[in-house]
Amino acid sequence: MRIKKIGVVGAGTMGAGIAALSASAGVPVVLLDIPGKDDRNEVVKKGLERAQKSKPASFMDKARVSLIETGNTEDDLKKLSDCDWVIEAIIEKVEPKRELYSKLESTLRPTTVISSNTSGIPMKTLLEGRSEAFKKRFLGTHFFNPPRYLHLLEVIPTPETDPKVVELIKDFGERILGKGIVLAKDVPGFIANRLGVYGMIQAIRIMEEFGLTIDEVDALTGPLLGRPNSATFRTADLTGLDVLKLVSEELAHTTGEDFSIPAWVLDLIAKGALGEKTGVGFYKRQGKDILTLDYKTGEYQPQEKLRTAELGALKDAPLAEKLRGVLKLSGKHGEFMRKLFAVTAHYTLSKAPEIAYDITAVDHALEWGFGWQEGPFKNMDAVGLDTVRQIFSEHKLAEPDLLKKTKDSFYKHGKLLGFDGSYRSIPVRTDTIALAPLKSSGKVLSETKDSALVDLSDGVALFEFRTKMGTLGDGLVRDLNKALDWIEANNYAGLVIGHEDPRTFTAGANLALVLSVAQEADWDTLNMATMQFQKTAMRLRQSPFPVIVAPFGLTLGGGAEFTLHADRVQAHAELYMGLVEVGVGLIPAGGGTKEMLFRFTKELEAYEQADFFEAVRRAFQMIALAQTSTSALEAKNMGFLRHGDRISMNRDRQIADAKACVLGLAPDYLPQLPMKIRALGADGLGNLRYALWQFQEAGQASEHDVRIGQELAYVLTGGDGPSREVTEQDILDLEREAFLKLLGTRKTQERIAHTLKTGKPLRN
Repeated sequence: MRIKKIGVVGAGTMGAGIAALSASAGVPVVLLDIPGKDDRNEVVKKGLERAQKSKPASFMDKARVSLIETGNTEDDLKKLSDCDWVIEAIIEKVEPKRELYSKLESTLRPTTVISSNTSGIPMKTLLEGRSEAFKKRFLGTHFFNPPRYLHLLEVIPTPETDPKVVELIKDFGERILGKGIVLAKDVPGFIANRLGVYGMIQAIRIMEEFGLTIDEVDALTGPLLGRPNSATFRTADLTGLDVLKLVSEELAHTTGEDFSIPAWVLDLIAKGALGEKTGVGFYKRQGKDILTLDYKTGEYQPQEKLRTAELGALKDAPLAEKLRGVLKLSGKHGEFMRKLFAVTAHYTLSKAPEIAYDITAVDHALEWGFGWQEGPFKNMDAVGLDTVRQIFSEHKLAEPDLLKKTKDSFYKHGKLLGFDGSYRSIPVRTDTIALAPLKSSGKVLSETKDSALVDLSDGVALFEFRTKMGTLGDGLVRDLNKALDWIEANNYAGLVIGHEDPRTFTAGANLALVLSVAQEADWDTLNMATMQFQKTAMRLRQSPFPVIVAPFGLTLGGGAEFTLHADRVQAHAELYMGLVEVGVGLIPAGGGTKEMLFRFTKELEAYEQADFFEAVRRAFQMIALAQTSTSALEAKNMGFLRHGDRISMNRDRQIADAKACVLGLAPDYLPQLPMKIRALGADGLGNLRYALWQFQEAGQASEHDVRIGQELAYVLTGGDGPSREVTEQDILDLEREAFLKLLGTRKTQERIAHTLKTGKPLRN
């Protein structure tokens, strides 16, 4: 069976988000909600409108909303009849869900899979009164909010669920929707919410016990522990305090455990202070400022950053060192961290066998659902199990059975501890490629501090960036050329360029180095370095073997230029790609300006009456406005990705997908032939100069903005002479000359220095 169409019932935040994700993946969707009063479909329409306007965006491509058909649950249930999978995402109450299932059972085809997106109600509770046939095709599928961005999808089968249904949803969720799948047991809260909400509530209680502030707790429970910047209270604001209350009450009711929220938090909820969606919760927006709640007085105060020598020493340390360090902090901060660690680690160890099938499911649930760098069992290994036992003893907590079963760690030598006390091999996936195991097994062909060349097998190697934020300096460019030499000399099939940083493929060129050389007025060095960068970009396309670039996240400046010159791009769906050099007073000079001009011009050559100024205008607008994609789909619409470039929805599969692309191209590969186009010359340049003058007259561009625009216009039109045929090298020479001219100006150097210092652009 294949899933070709999805139905979603419930157009609230989660339901509309799931529909948007599915449509973004290219799957047609039927989205239903309860009927409205004046317009029978007004509820579902409003839900879909919220998803279209949401920030961050729910859709990867706004045009994909056309794949969603709407309706209501009284008039349009029949629209679900040709859906292969129907997801229930309605109110978190048992009876309405059961009532809906009764209707679905008589409406859907006997092969349609039905699932619930409940955040914590056990499936066995929801299935009361359903037939055996219904139970076989029913399971839980718990997405996390926002569905587009959070990797976790908890799949909760029941004893009656057909194993083929489980495998179908796991495979579709992973391959098509891009999710990290965790199998959870059919218990209240499943894995992530059971542990994550418990930890959040404990942090609030222990904060009160030691008299800490909200600012202090968020400073201690964020990146310091390998967790998101949103830490504890900001995460709660983003989720919604009403949602926290609903989930905690449901967990308390179904588990019999104490998940109660302090009275002052309940007071916030009663006042409508629900967090980000209302503009006020634990934090409050006031103009451009964010204030923090003083929970003792109920007043909001300016934020206070927590800065101590102890924390400063840990800031840039490896995660394992940070985790050990926070447990040794002095004073109330250390007491808070040790007690929080004690109660949450103890709860995890005690509950893991009840809620999960193995410890990796627990770790992945917190990593993928709550954004932890490493899950709780990996954290305990990093701290050391003797230290864990010691902290439990200090807090008068009995040693959990699972901890008693360990030798000296939960993970060791490629094995993990099972709940029965035996160590078993960690399953090795053949459909994904993880670099760490390859590197530890001797597959590194060469390496420097800036990069590594790793053997992916089957004649494919991977060039890995190791610089901070993937910045491109002389060392990395030199290493890349050596890697290209090695691939050719050893007759490999091809090369993948990629790495496994969670956020940034590359932030572009090493601006600090560029600025320092410019300030020394060493123009020969800068000219040679820029020329070498251009040659390297062109070499990616001209080598006698395929080169596939696998970008993700931030892919800016020079990194975007390398990507543009790949034979194919295997992009992750979350791709924020842009030629952003104008933000620091420059133009793209690694072939980016040339490539967009040639790419857009070539698109128009197929049309007899084409106006080639449109290609110039399009490239000028893209570069001058530093336009950046908000997804790989948008990057394709903008022209950063070509028709033949591919998108991996699942980041875990991206390198394997890129390798497959190399192997697909390699057998009959021939490099692209050099290209020529007709440059517009003075006529096109005059048009762009007039537009720049208009922007300046309207106060929309500074004098230096116009200077940058004029240099860009000169390159894109091939200069101030007559229309002429130009080669790629002609435009590369012009863009390099313009780049160096701008770099020599005081105002561009000021822009670069300001950006390096503040991370923000300067308009001077």
